[in-house]
Amino acid sequence: MPAYRFRFDNDALRTLFAPRKPRNPLLRVAFGLLGLGLLLVLVVVGVFIGAAMLAGGLLMRLWHSRDQHPARRPQAGKRVVDGEYRVVGKSALPLGH
Repeated sequence: MPAYRFRFDNDALRTLFAPRKPRNPLLRVAFGLLGLGLLLVLVVVGVFIGAAMLAGGLLMRLWHSRDQHPARRPQAGKRVVDGEYRVVGKSALPLGH
């Protein structure tokens, strides 16, 4: 079996997937501007979709926080540990032998 059958660097396969640019300079400029316009549209649409997602998330957060009544919110007193503290000087601390 010849080895040239398994080589993928021959001209037929390379030209099959190669991008073909038009030879007419005006057509090249037109396709370039069309590509830039498509890129600009995609970026603008992406920015608007991102802003809409952020606004939707904020609205959902506001809506859910409105539903909670003050009686159902966790009280701050339940999570606070009350105690008496005093400052201990360095001489009162035990030596770490």
